Amino acid sequence: MLSFSGSLRVFVVVEPCDMRKGYEGLSALAGEVLGEDVRSGAIFVFGNKRRTRLKILYFDGTGLWLMSKRLEKGTFSWPKAVESGVGKVKLRAEALAMLTDGIDLRGAKMRPWYERG
Repeated sequence: MLSFSGSLRVFVVVEPCDMRKGYEGLSALAGEVLGEDVRSGAIFVFGNKRRTRLKILYFDGTGLWLMSKRLEKGTFSWPKAVESGVGKVKLRAEALAMLTDGIDLRGAKMRPWYERG
């Protein structure tokens, strides 16, 4: 299980991505398509069309991380595009952990006592 701090900004790219892309290609997508700076300290999550693979791009202040995961069975529960047509969805760090662990985010909610301000 991956663990990230609660204050971390997480952006999930809603549209499928070419999983052959590496550091430069995914950095360009974050900048051009999402309008976000990859060096901002946020995490960027990209998935393939079948939702069986994902890549995470993260700049930790000293260098760029590229993490990937391929599922042996099943698919990731991927967020849908919002009404405004924006190609990204902002998640909390806890939601990213649930997404990578195979929890369906649709209908899942945080308990009132867990909400942070």
